[in-house]
Amino acid sequence: MKIGIFLPNWLGDVVMATPTLRAIRCRFGNNSRIVGIMRPYLGDVLQGTDWLDEQWYFNPRSPKSELRRWALIQKMRREAFDLIILLTNSLQSGLLAWLGSAKRRVGYARDCRGPFLTDKLYIDRIDGEVIEIPMVDYYLKLAEKIGCPTESQQLELVTLDKDEHSADQIWRNLGLRPDCRVVTFNSGSSNGAARFWPIKHFAELARNVVERLDHDVLVMCGPNEQDIAQQIVAASKRDRVFSMANQPLDFGTSKACIKRSRAMVSTDSGPRHLAAAFGKPVITLRGPTLPVWSDNPTVQAIDLRLDLDCIACRKKICPLGHHRCMQEIKPEVVYAELAKILSGDNSAAA
Repeated sequence: MKIGIFLPNWLGDVVMATPTLRAIRCRFGNNSRIVGIMRPYLGDVLQGTDWLDEQWYFNPRSPKSELRRWALIQKMRREAFDLIILLTNSLQSGLLAWLGSAKRRVGYARDCRGPFLTDKLYIDRIDGEVIEIPMVDYYLKLAEKIGCPTESQQLELVTLDKDEHSADQIWRNLGLRPDCRVVTFNSGSSNGAARFWPIKHFAELARNVVERLDHDVLVMCGPNEQDIAQQIVAASKRDRVFSMANQPLDFGTSKACIKRSRAMVSTDSGPRHLAAAFGKPVITLRGPTLPVWSDNPTVQAIDLRLDLDCIACRKKICPLGHHRCMQEIKPEVVYAELAKILSGDNSAAA
């Protein structure tokens, strides 16, 4: 059995798809060949797991011809997939699966791609409005469609030895304490400025974590958030607040650093899902997004958001210009929830 899986294009969605990948491997066994088709920048995320036999990288906008559409279509035709599963929602992925001559093509019938699918799932609606469901369940429904047994919603990731060695070096470089009394912060988001929490708020929270909770703070970042991470460290004015800005920023290293921390405070972006996959409590600061998409009973999650008329607008930039949904989440509120988590108080809740 040759199976191709179009994986989601975003870090958090790939992590939320891990129960589905686990279910597919369980259903078809080690004698099947399972190929993940994914964006190149996500290559490290699933390393160490045994759900995929091979990862193919695809980016239709890449300057490299071997990563674009025609090259992928040719590879798919040579592979002669028995089954393609579309975890993506785009018309493009449906068309590519059809052009790649896969015998069976399974996905949600949306974005006009229904004619290219052999097995279709439909989104539940009420009066024409989509009923939002957690992404973990959304993906698992695809696994059920192809006969996979019921699978746990538990997210799962693995680190490699090289990832752990990289994290060891960062701990030495920065002088982080070796007793795991470290809280990670994730300040950025690749989905727009509307998800950002103010630098001054992160800095105030960092001071409280260091002084009142006796933990170090490590500010995670991607290549586009290095400056923000450094600003948080500078604004905190505390020696025990560090950033990843001048450290390796690959996902393998990030996984290992998050894995050895105690908890994460994050905006609604990909790294919060890395923490959840390693069983770390996550406090998420929400404004323009809904918590339902990432809802998962296996994750210790606290979602902080305000009761505003404009909450969960889904916009990348605040359309009203005031950004109250994030600006008015006070550091002391976040600190109180984090203190409960680190003290082992199970009453911590949004």
